[in-house]
Amino acid sequence: MKKEALKKWIAMGMAVSVLAGSLAGCGGGDGGEAEDSGTVTLTNVSYDPTREFYEAYNQLFAEHYQEETGKSIEITQSHGGSGSQARSVIEGNEADVVTLALAHDITLIEEAGLIESGWLDEFEGNSAPYTSTIVFLVRKGNEKKIADWDDLIKEGVSVITPDPKSSGGACWNFLAAWYYADQKFGGDEAAMKEFAASLYDNVLVMDSGARGATTTFVENGQGDVLIAWENEALLALKEYPDEFELVTPSISIKAEPSVAIVDENADKNGTQEAAKDYLSFLYTKEAQRLAGENFYRPSDEAVLSEFGGVFDLDVEMCTIDDFGGWDQAYADFFADDTIFDEIYNQ
Repeated sequence: MKKEALKKWIAMGMAVSVLAGSLAGCGGGDGGEAEDSGTVTLTNVSYDPTREFYEAYNQLFAEHYQEETGKSIEITQSHGGSGSQARSVIEGNEADVVTLALAHDITLIEEAGLIESGWLDEFEGNSAPYTSTIVFLVRKGNEKKIADWDDLIKEGVSVITPDPKSSGGACWNFLAAWYYADQKFGGDEAAMKEFAASLYDNVLVMDSGARGATTTFVENGQGDVLIAWENEALLALKEYPDEFELVTPSISIKAEPSVAIVDENADKNGTQEAAKDYLSFLYTKEAQRLAGENFYRPSDEAVLSEFGGVFDLDVEMCTIDDFGGWDQAYADFFADDTIFDEIYNQ
């Protein structure tokens, strides 16, 4: 039964149409509000580990929307590596909203002229209604005795982590490891690069997205350790409690998945108001608890405290501000011919 549950969990359909409960009607055609049916249609382009959360959230929001407006709403989901998803929107995927792994991916859509400037401040907490962090998932018994980032560079340890060129989660993974090396070596960049290069020398498989990396580790049985979103690791533990263990490193990073309205598409589709309601509702107590139940850290501190038995609330975390913000971090580490390319291609 668990095998079937996991296969359902890792289903990799790039576009999953979610009918928001029995409230959704026959659909609204090309988008926006269908005059004849009264059904609003909305497309949310998201990164790949959010499938389960948004499947549940869409049902919750549809009930709220029906009560508030008297209209049904049909929500279509698309999932994949965050960077790839951002490119798909730029290339014509008509998202009304994006809920991506990091702010930089949304900035790329802004720079393409599809999102108005100032989106980062449109919603609370840098437009990040929930957060996560980066942890390790190891096999039961932790045969390689993996406890911290240092253990990932040991000979004979095989690591699974996605590709920062296509995956937002992979970028958070890299920055968490880099910050650890920064603290360990006192800012000695040569030593930090050597540490990072040793870590990526141990990477056995580098998938395009975080969910693909989880599939490689959990379903395909490859690797000794998965560098993972905390929510992915906790979901694997829920599905396979006797097969894996979660290891929290001494230093991690506060990962802020961001959300935004894709203004050009929402204006064209007549969904601007529905899109704003959809993202605003993520901050309600009800939705925040749903995020916690799906292993995302609620941004509401009071709700987060309710999940003290689920999350390690004492883990030391750096933030993207320690890297000068996402624009600077991307320019320093992930743009072509910068630090990641240097250490990976050497």
